[in-house]
Amino acid sequence: MHTPFTPQSKLPHVGTTIFTVIGQLAAQHQAINLSQGAPNFACSDTLVRYAHEAMQAGHNQYAPMSGLPALREAIAAKVATLYGQPYHPDSEVTVMASASEALFSAITALVHPGDEVIVFEPAFDSYIPMIELQGARAVVIKLAAPDFAIPWDEVAARITPRTRMMVLNTPHNPTGTVLGAADAARLQALTAGTDIVILSDEVYEHVVFDGQLHHSMSRYPALAERAVVVTSFGKTFHVTGWRVGYCLAPAALMDEIRKVHQFAMFAADTPMQHALARLMAEPGHYLGLAAFYQRKRDLLVSALAGSRLQLLPSHGSFFLLAGYGHLSDEPDSQLVQRLITEHGVATIPVSAFYGDGTDQRLIRLSFAKDDATLLAGAERLCRL
Repeated sequence: MHTPFTPQSKLPHVGTTIFTVIGQLAAQHQAINLSQGAPNFACSDTLVRYAHEAMQAGHNQYAPMSGLPALREAIAAKVATLYGQPYHPDSEVTVMASASEALFSAITALVHPGDEVIVFEPAFDSYIPMIELQGARAVVIKLAAPDFAIPWDEVAARITPRTRMMVLNTPHNPTGTVLGAADAARLQALTAGTDIVILSDEVYEHVVFDGQLHHSMSRYPALAERAVVVTSFGKTFHVTGWRVGYCLAPAALMDEIRKVHQFAMFAADTPMQHALARLMAEPGHYLGLAAFYQRKRDLLVSALAGSRLQLLPSHGSFFLLAGYGHLSDEPDSQLVQRLITEHGVATIPVSAFYGDGTDQRLIRLSFAKDDATLLAGAERLCRL
């Protein structure tokens, strides 16, 4: 078919990502999948039953734009209990059609052409395109191995009158690092008296290991008053395909975010919201998540003890980084493809999380898998 014109791209630098390439290559070679941050095991039978019962009860039409009241109330109660921050369920909690939609709605609503947004790399690959779609500029600050700590002095130097937002992610994808109390203190000092909004991606909020606290922006009143906190039911309840998340923000910010949300999605899936509201009444489902994934992390670490890879600490999230620079100068994207074709195991190159492809000879492994998959994948990596 003849195309009458060539559209002007809003994202001219975006093409087929390494994630797509790896997914296709892994499928072609039937590789063991340690790449995707999505569980390969079943979610709660109770949650499925609740969703089924909601459908049978006729809850199949549009939910309220801001989310089912019972679910918003359950979210507000959970956050108040865990972090001590009161959010009004009517004006400061919104259920979204995924955490991704919450990120998009927040950035679209609050970032304007000419604004600057501070982003830390390695970063989840959707942040910068979302920023650029608003005609804004991403100010990238690189985090370096092995600790990937935020260089707060550099952050201070990069803040300008145009800085409108700072995007944080804790626990962090892909590095498995977490922010601490000292980070929160520096962040509070740097943003006090400014109009900077903190967009905090906390989708792994319940996956923090070794007895550490999750330092949510909701835990600190001076940060909560300028923060949009985004999280995911998909990550928490092993239902990433349901595409339901939520965000928390002061009413003035949330009012603007909802203006975008109502035209982007209007409402998240209705029966899933009913099911999630019921499951939220059973806190053990999310309070036990850290121990559940810590056991999987430890299993993978133990299984890789005989490998030649250098494992970095994972303090949270679904991910573990492994270094191979002491073995080879091979680019990480090349190694990852060779691991699929020659060893039958799929991982992710950490360079894919840097806009300029910074390569620190690291690969990302996901332990959000059943035990058999973890052990089989580790056995193949031990052959490297």
